[in-house]
Amino acid sequence: MSELHFTPEDEQFMRRAMQLAEQAELEGEVPVGAVLVKDGKVIAEGWNQSIGHHDATAHAEMQTLRRAGQTLENYRLLDTTLYVTLEPCPMCAGALLHSRVKRVVFGAPDLKAGAAGTVLNLFEHQAAYHYANVEHGLLEEECRSQLQNFFKRRRKEKKAEKQAKRLDEGK
Repeated sequence: MSELHFTPEDEQFMRRAMQLAEQAELEGEVPVGAVLVKDGKVIAEGWNQSIGHHDATAHAEMQTLRRAGQTLENYRLLDTTLYVTLEPCPMCAGALLHSRVKRVVFGAPDLKAGAAGTVLNLFEHQAAYHYANVEHGLLEEECRSQLQNFFKRRRKEKKAEKQAKRLDEGK
């Protein structure tokens, strides 16, 4: 895993992933967005939809990989780059390896489930039969803030719901 100097094109695609994360948040999902690019063109996009789809596998990366496979009519996504606002979890890292994505660029590290170098690194595991270049830190602060603000708001909402329930029960 390396922290590199990113191009303006890299930043453009990560900003698009952040817009997709906003879409996830509008749908009541954890705000994570992903964009898959080949030869400078967007092949597929996705955002978290696990809650709305009642599907634990509907992470932004998985949604993007599914759409890309349909678009390219091939599950092997050779010579592509995935931009994602949050470090991939083990499930998504495994899918990225299986789909042969060449480069993975993520914004914020996932301190609980990051599988691209923070908690563990499936991309460099000896059992991996494919290796992807993993780069991190692109718009990291902005990606982190997007997630932190979402969870702060969620905690406030939960607290307000509990207080309203207590008041309602007290009547």
